Amino acid sequence: MTDRLHVCIEGRVQGVGFRYATQRHALQLGLSGWVRNRVDGCVEAEFEGDRDELQQMLEWCREGPAFASVTHVDEEWEAGPSRYDSFRIRG
Repeated sequence: MTDRLHVCIEGRVQGVGFRYATQRHALQLGLSGWVRNRVDGCVEAEFEGDRDELQQMLEWCREGPAFASVTHVDEEWEAGPSRYDSFRIRG
């Protein structure tokens, strides 16, 4: 079983390098999963890894990279079998 965190990040989060910065930070923390832009303007991501690193990732998502302005983060936690072996940018 592995811990998993799914987030939808709202605010000025597209066009500011959010996906690339998210990938870089996730890899630094040793997390796997994915990140993508949604058509509604949010950035959506799913992370897998140790709970402590997932919590650090969540805190980072609440701030984002320098040019982002995060207004809200929806989070959903679950545990289950691992789905990912790397961290990718989707779409």
